[in-house]
Amino acid sequence: MTTAALNVAPADSQHEPAPRSKRIALVASKGTLDQAYPPLILATTAASLGWEAGVYFTFYGLDIIHRKRLPKLKVASLANPAGPIQLPNLLGAIPGATAAATGVMKKWMRDAKMPPATEFIEMARGLGVKFFACSTSMGVMGVKEEDLVDGCLVAGAAAFLDFAGDADVQLFI
Repeated sequence: MTTAALNVAPADSQHEPAPRSKRIALVASKGTLDQAYPPLILATTAASLGWEAGVYFTFYGLDIIHRKRLPKLKVASLANPAGPIQLPNLLGAIPGATAAATGVMKKWMRDAKMPPATEFIEMARGLGVKFFACSTSMGVMGVKEEDLVDGCLVAGAAAFLDFAGDADVQLFI
């Protein structure tokens, strides 16, 4: 049966909008090692599936894209009931507890063949993931643009909301 027989006009390829890829918008607000992996894993996975991905780093989340702080991210042992080392709060304050918890987390990630957070950043950038650094948080936290890893866009909340408003998936991590 032809389109004329159905009384349907054939598609006009010049006027049809191009199909848009899916988009994910993530907000990373925490700057510990265990909180760096979720947005990076989600963003790189989405990008590898052909999605457009963007991560908005705000407040302590800026540490994840801070040149000097990124390699030194730690896992808090104090008041972290889900941390790799389950310690009562008092014991979590003992010197070396944070280093031990961080070491355990890094070992878990190595054993699982997960790259370090620094490599995840490079991988994400290579896949075209957009990194938005919150301009307001940068001012509050004393972070300068030159402190950030290469490829970050300094953006206010309105600019990120514009990106996130067209996203199929939005997550606050």
